[in-house]
Amino acid sequence: MDARDVIDAGQARQLVIERELSHVKVGVFDVDGVLRGKYISREKFFSALDNGFGFCDVVLGWDVKDQLYDNVTYTGWHTGYPDASVRIVPDTCRNLPLEGNALLFLGEFSNQAEQVCPRNLLKRVLNKAGEMGLELFSAFEYEFFVFNETPQSVREKNFRNMVPMGPSEFGYSVIRNSAESDTYQMLLDLAEKMDFDLEGLHEETGPGVLEAAITYKDALRSADDAALFKTFTKVALHKVNKMATFMARWSADYPGQSGHIHLSIKDRDGNALFHDASQPHNMSRTMRQFVGGLQKLMPEFLAMIAPTINSYRRLVPGYWAPTEASVGIDNRTCAIRIIPGSEKAQRLEYRIAAADANPYVILSAVIACGLWGIEHDADIEAMVEGNAYDQKFPGHLQLPTNLMEAAQRFKASNIARDYLGDEFVDHFAASREWEVREFRKHISHWELERYFEII
Repeated sequence: MDARDVIDAGQARQLVIERELSHVKVGVFDVDGVLRGKYISREKFFSALDNGFGFCDVVLGWDVKDQLYDNVTYTGWHTGYPDASVRIVPDTCRNLPLEGNALLFLGEFSNQAEQVCPRNLLKRVLNKAGEMGLELFSAFEYEFFVFNETPQSVREKNFRNMVPMGPSEFGYSVIRNSAESDTYQMLLDLAEKMDFDLEGLHEETGPGVLEAAITYKDALRSADDAALFKTFTKVALHKVNKMATFMARWSADYPGQSGHIHLSIKDRDGNALFHDASQPHNMSRTMRQFVGGLQKLMPEFLAMIAPTINSYRRLVPGYWAPTEASVGIDNRTCAIRIIPGSEKAQRLEYRIAAADANPYVILSAVIACGLWGIEHDADIEAMVEGNAYDQKFPGHLQLPTNLMEAAQRFKASNIARDYLGDEFVDHFAASREWEVREFRKHISHWELERYFEII
């Protein structure tokens, strides 16, 4: 039996026994999309398959630097940071080829913690879609920079003068992907063995930047694949003394790094609901409603889409990232790109998405906004022709320009509360406010260089 064949607890036990594993790796994704986990013994794992296991709920109550939020109600010093119950999801079983014949299983928080668990958030949104007779399918594309550095060396250099895998821009370069074929093949092999297959992997425009397109699947599996791809790409590169960053924009000298999402919908009978050959661009009424919801609600859901301080370094004109809630037909200057095609190929590309977003959180936002659009018969506002950066948009399509503004818009959104729940909205908004307050404590190199001597 292979990891991809596991669908229930009995098969999970069988595979662990077949591989003679003494320990199994389990993990949960936190609010920022970071995989937090541990090894547990075979006996504990078998028990957890039936009864769940306890995991300190601090992983839902701290930031990416393990600093404790001081403004969330779900957990904190006031609760004593107890264990929260986690249920193992057998059909998330993955091979760990970098660890011999080891296995990984993902978990989900249950009970009260379920309300702020990112994977459960996406499941709730997908359940809402199911009640509407809809099935969602998606695929993530990631751009990421690779450096000939280690976690130690980048700190010794104070994150300056880092050496990228490639010395300069050379998009789609066969020379580069041939010269670095060991790295490319390592990532392709990893993706195949961990079952997040890549449809493509190529050199992007920028020193050492790659782009990976993950295979199209049902939405929940797509988010699992994206989250695991980001995590284990970093692991694989660490093992060969390289590093990947999925920051939205790591340098002022280069464009940001996208995490574009391709998405389509089918009904329960497998009919493609975005396609209507009788309409312009094959765009069905359902697609117009869905995209209309994405466009209208983008400003108030932006905190889920652009969740870090750094996210807003990417959303500037002329750097291949949208700056308003714009829509266009096969137009890469827009936030939402309509891709006309056959019944199978008709889809949208959510281009405002960056590589730093939590796949579960951002996909929940996209789907929730689209479902709202369908339920409220939304429609697309005038679509962009030409360069979206050169056009003026009404105020209600302007996006927040920083994380604090985005967090306040999100916290005040009744639609977000209706589709995502008060507990998640309050928790996530508070975590973004914390991120801003942490940022404001620090003095940047730019400020020192500009003001230290002269002012």
